[in-house]
Amino acid sequence: MRKTVLTFGLFAGAVLSLGMAVPMLFFDDLGFDTGEILGYTTMVAAFAVVYFAVRSYRENVGHGVISFGRAFRLGIGIIAIANVCYVATWQVIYATAMPDFMEKYSAHTIEKAKTDGTPAAELEKLTADMAKWTELYKNPLIRSGITFLEPPPVGLLVVLVSAALLRRTDATPA
Repeated sequence: MRKTVLTFGLFAGAVLSLGMAVPMLFFDDLGFDTGEILGYTTMVAAFAVVYFAVRSYRENVGHGVISFGRAFRLGIGIIAIANVCYVATWQVIYATAMPDFMEKYSAHTIEKAKTDGTPAAELEKLTADMAKWTELYKNPLIRSGITFLEPPPVGLLVVLVSAALLRRTDATPA
């Protein structure tokens, strides 16, 4: 199981990392909203390998049989490795190419709130909150923690669907 997790996890991590790095080359043209859509689309594509990993494991190692629990553990291992790659890639990008990311993100968030007609009191609170988050984001451990929380919800959904679709308790084809 380790070999499957490592192989597919690193592949998913490479897809996640490239899916983050390549759009960053065009970040000023794309903007935050488009970047977010591209980011989550890349996550779905990267985590789609979980389905193929579970199916491969079931057929090649399990001789056509895999429980939901084993498929789930396999998928969780894959997204964990991919997630570590994602966080490492963001740390490198942040340090080398985008050290002002949080300042830009804060300005974008505040401007969007103004455009949406947010009342002055809420806007003031949002501005103070964004200033606090901008300061916190300078700490690499906090930045890593925040970044680490982005992909797992998408990955967990893919893992659950894959484990449910591919589980098989007997070797007869479904």
